[in-house]
Amino acid sequence: MLGIDTGGTYTDAVIYSETHGIVAKAKSLTTRHDLSIGISGALESVLAESAIDPTAIGLVSLSTTLATNALVEGQGGRAGLIMIGFGPEDLKRDGLADALGNDPVLFIAGGHDVHGNETPFDQEALEAALPELSASVSSFAIAGYFAVRNPAHEQRAREIIRRHSGLPVTCSHELSSKLGGPRRALTTLLNARLVSMIDRLIGSAERYLLERGIHAPLMVVRGDGALISAAEARLRPIETILSGPAASLVGARHLTGLDDAVVSDIGGTTTDVAVMEAGQPRLDQDGAVVGGYRTMVEAVAMRTFGLGGDSEVRFDDRGLAAKIELGPRRLVPLSLAAALHGTVITDVLERQLRAPHLGRHDGRFAVRTGVPDHLAAGLQPQEAALFQKIGAAPLPLDQLISFTQQKATLDRLVARGLVHICGLTPSDAMHVLDRQGQWDRRAAELGMALAMRQKDGSGQPIASSPEVLAQLIVDRLTRQSAEVILSAALAEDGLADVEPSKSILIDRALRRQAGIARFNLSLDRPLIGLGASAGVYYPAIAEMLASEFAVPADADVANAVGAVVGQVRSSVTVTIGSPEEGLFIITGGGDSERLTDEAVSLERARTRATELARSRAEASGAVDVVLVIREELDAPEIEGRRKLVEARITAIASGRPRTARG
Repeated sequence: MLGIDTGGTYTDAVIYSETHGIVAKAKSLTTRHDLSIGISGALESVLAESAIDPTAIGLVSLSTTLATNALVEGQGGRAGLIMIGFGPEDLKRDGLADALGNDPVLFIAGGHDVHGNETPFDQEALEAALPELSASVSSFAIAGYFAVRNPAHEQRAREIIRRHSGLPVTCSHELSSKLGGPRRALTTLLNARLVSMIDRLIGSAERYLLERGIHAPLMVVRGDGALISAAEARLRPIETILSGPAASLVGARHLTGLDDAVVSDIGGTTTDVAVMEAGQPRLDQDGAVVGGYRTMVEAVAMRTFGLGGDSEVRFDDRGLAAKIELGPRRLVPLSLAAALHGTVITDVLERQLRAPHLGRHDGRFAVRTGVPDHLAAGLQPQEAALFQKIGAAPLPLDQLISFTQQKATLDRLVARGLVHICGLTPSDAMHVLDRQGQWDRRAAELGMALAMRQKDGSGQPIASSPEVLAQLIVDRLTRQSAEVILSAALAEDGLADVEPSKSILIDRALRRQAGIARFNLSLDRPLIGLGASAGVYYPAIAEMLASEFAVPADADVANAVGAVVGQVRSSVTVTIGSPEEGLFIITGGGDSERLTDEAVSLERARTRATELARSRAEASGAVDVVLVIREELDAPEIEGRRKLVEARITAIASGRPRTARG
């Protein structure tokens, strides 16, 4: 079996055998402009190391943090949101307006009530708006009022949009069966933004596999750790948010054998923290929170923070002593940029160091990400003009930005995923300290020398040498990592309102500050550190938390391991409502049905849920499917008589994925 994990910085690959475990592993830089380069690099290396015949591979499974990173960094394609039966006031709920940003929204009449009865659908309004809308977006999201009770209007709108534009369309009823229109619209909007990114990833993997004669089924890890087919992932990429972290949890359990642990996975862009109990990750039944938005996607109860080895280093010089903050934005490390582009980076850094004073934009570069041109649709004139100046080779910001307003314009291009900023990161600090060495140390040293020219509030340089500044940055990453791990642990304990970064008591405990009242703090279970740089970061983090820790030998490819040892799982919920005596309405999993007998309705709902769950699991490649049914009945006694208000029948089908060997 072949496991692949495409992260923000590295693409990992493992050849895994159920009898021998990890046979071979390899890494390659993730190439965001052309994902196939990073994928083929990792796969060619792992195939060479394993010396196996590619045609002998029976299953390929893919996990990724690209969708998670995009949401954390506020990136993604421009999507048009079609709200059927909603009004502008609904944008104020569940953070929908913030998530929408400057993307267009269209409100049209239609929708259904709680029992599936329709309000007339204004097809003409949709058709009239499509020519202008289609020219400015790369995908569409449709959310209909009570579409989970009756999806007919979402389906009609989808047909019209596809006919007029040919662009990808996501309907809200396809992503969740839960009530809550604005949050379902938010989830659908985010899904639409991710479609092109995940489509490019899966397409890159499929093309490479075909070229190498690997005809095995391709699976993708979902946010709850289960596997789905590549075709399903293309339709519902939102389900791959937290895919990489979910795979890492499955991999952590497999690699360490620990049943109870706090798992923290540090990557280039994010740190993902979750709790594992009795060998299983906790699931967030209310929906995954990523990038500050609570979605309706059931996923591991993973908390994702914009903190990683490639996090932006920011200096606050307003106090007597300068403060260092990291993230949440990811930069391309100077050491990596120089490894990729050579003297384009180091020559500029040396020029800036020769200047008598530190420039406002010294040590920073802009470079195109290389995504397809159509993803730049809808740029404002000033954005398009600045984007035109940026090319495939990094351009120093002191030559790109002429006036202050252009900085905000550049930030918008970064948020759209069109441009990367290269600058100083913790990875550069590790190169200066000789704890990492895979990229260009000279560029890291030059960037650190530039940064240490900054002055604090007392007019003194913020550090006495590049090495001292590098250690300060690494110390800051240790502290922020400890805080985000504690934040996740406290939230699981029901103390989400306690902010470790602002708590005086937690600060005293982490710093081991002496006093008559002495504060100690630790975790009640081991800390498992994962990620390519886990070995260099987590010993200090665990020491600060006064906790046992484990960094497995293959911590650098835990996600890829988790990708191949998971199961396919499909869940379908069917609801029965009884609006009046003797009437039972079945909704969910298809068209609504009206019946007059409660027992018949319950049996019909069970059959619908189990058949659909089984067919979806099998469509995603599951074999030997096992079914579990859960029933929730709200049936109080009113004046001595039992009255069914609502019943929810959930069927869960699971099984190992089918392989090319049978």
